[in-house]
Amino acid sequence: MGRFETTRWSVVLRARGEAGDARAALEQLCRTYRPPVLAFVRFRGYTADAAEDLTQAFFTRFLERGWHASADPGRGRFRSFLLTALKRFLIDADAEAAALKRGGGVRFELLDDDGCADATGETPDAVFEREWAHAVLKAALGRLRTEAEQAGKLELFRRLAEFLIERPDEAEYARAAEDLHLRRNTLAVAVHRMRQRLRELVREELMETTSNRTELEEELRTLRGSMHELS
Repeated sequence: MGRFETTRWSVVLRARGEAGDARAALEQLCRTYRPPVLAFVRFRGYTADAAEDLTQAFFTRFLERGWHASADPGRGRFRSFLLTALKRFLIDADAEAAALKRGGGVRFELLDDDGCADATGETPDAVFEREWAHAVLKAALGRLRTEAEQAGKLELFRRLAEFLIERPDEAEYARAAEDLHLRRNTLAVAVHRMRQRLRELVREELMETTSNRTELEEELRTLRGSMHELS
C-alpha cells in the first residue's frame, strides 16, 4: 500500500481500538469533515438548532462507541463510511424522537417532513458530497497557506488565493500585478505554481481518507464532479 499505510484513516482501520494514534487520527478526520455532516442533516429539513445538536450527538456517538470498528478495510473510504453511519444514526434519532413525542417528550423539530430534495431536485447525498469537496479544498488551502507563510510568501498567497479556484479575467490579473509590483507574466507563473501545488495537496488530503490508489482515484472523480473548477 506504500504511502497509504500511514494515512489517518488507515491508522484507524489498522488499530480498531482506543490506541492513542488511532483516536487522534479519527478525531482529526471528524473535525475536518464536520461541515458535510451538518449540511446533510440541515438539508434533511431539520431546524438549524436541531441540526447542530444532531451533528454533535452523531460525532459523540461515533467516537465513543467506536463505530469505525465495523468498517471494512476492503471498502475503506472514510467518506462513504461516514455517510452510511450518519444515515443510520438519523433513522435511530427519528425513531427516538417519535417515541419521545408519543410520551410527551421533546423531539427534534423538522421544517419539512420530506426533506429529500429541494426545488432543483438536489438530494441530501449531493449536498453532502459538495460540502465534502469544500472541506477537502479548505484543508488543502490551509496547508498551502502554511507553506506560503513558512516560505515568507504569505502576502503573495493572500493576494492570489482568490485566483486559485476560479481563473481571473485580465483586468483582475492586471490589478493584482500592480498591487504586488510584479510583471503580468511573473504573476501568471506564480498563480500556475500555486494551483499546481494546491492540486497536489488536494490529492494528499484525499489520501488521508482512502486506503489504496483505486479508492483515491474514485474520490478524485467524485470531487471533480462536485467542484468542476478543480477538474
